Amino acid sequence: MTRRALPVLSLAAVAALSLAGCASTPGDAAASGGDVSIVASTSVYADLAQAVVGDAAEVTAIIDSPTQDPHEYEASARDQLAVQGADLMILNGGGYDHFAEDLVEAAGIEHVVTVVEYNHDYPGADGDDHAHGESDEHAHEDEAEDHADDEHGEHEHTHIEGFNEHVWYDPHTIAHAVEAIAEEAEALLPDEAEAIHANAEELIGQIEDLEVGLDEIAAAHAGGTVFFTEPIGGYLAAAAGLEDVTTDGFAEAVEEGQDVAPATLLAATTAIEGGEVDVLVTNTQTAGPETEAVLAAAEAAGVPVVEYGETLPEGESYVAWMRANIDALADALG
Repeated sequence: MTRRALPVLSLAAVAALSLAGCASTPGDAAASGGDVSIVASTSVYADLAQAVVGDAAEVTAIIDSPTQDPHEYEASARDQLAVQGADLMILNGGGYDHFAEDLVEAAGIEHVVTVVEYNHDYPGADGDDHAHGESDEHAHEDEAEDHADDEHGEHEHTHIEGFNEHVWYDPHTIAHAVEAIAEEAEALLPDEAEAIHANAEELIGQIEDLEVGLDEIAAAHAGGTVFFTEPIGGYLAAAAGLEDVTTDGFAEAVEEGQDVAPATLLAATTAIEGGEVDVLVTNTQTAGPETEAVLAAAEAAGVPVVEYGETLPEGESYVAWMRANIDALADALG
């Protein structure tokens, strides 16, 4: 999938857009108060930050629309302005929100939480004991090129081969990320450290409850099979004990916006129609003829479909949203 680098903006251009603001927040930014600014790449991470800091800081999300695909987002001048004024930046990393990686690099922000670094499968991560604040440049050289010049001289951000960057669907990763957000927030807001710590502990407890829900699915349905039109939701399904039987090459092609090979599509629909799939997981924010084909096959075969999204539904918290996603998976498995 082609990624275009953020154009360099002059200070004058940024200043001219200073009144434009950035995307709205999951919480009420005006009511947040305080002089500390926290900017998140998506509403998912803004919601987590808001739950941790409460009203002690202003929290904003660059992407807060449930219909916006972060894979395709191109940062604007007002986004750049918001990040330049941030005291703490929270991003997914791993090539997912490439625009945020560009913004952080350009702004030279000192306090950054890159959530993929708290995932066990991320190259260079050291399980639960990985160092907080490690650079996301470690161990990437042999995995994927950071940038590749395209025919227009722009840059393409490549995904790390074999790594699922949709890490917000992994409650275990998110619990560690919340710890990191709290640590950074306590350093920026020492007078609020006790409240921030308490908020983080409460949120982590709620996230651990999500893991309990996944354990319950695993106890009842371990060994069940799941087919993904894209890798989204993969961490939930794995934690629920499900086996990924997605036809090789299908999900990767859909995620990258490429055509699925006819033989691959045939193998996918044949597997679904042949009873090899217990549940189909699809992305609500992307569609195409190949996805429609497997959805039709699932409908014809009576295979339940679970829809997952990239960003928070409007008005929902991360925990409530993820609990609904887990419940949907449990219901589909019956």
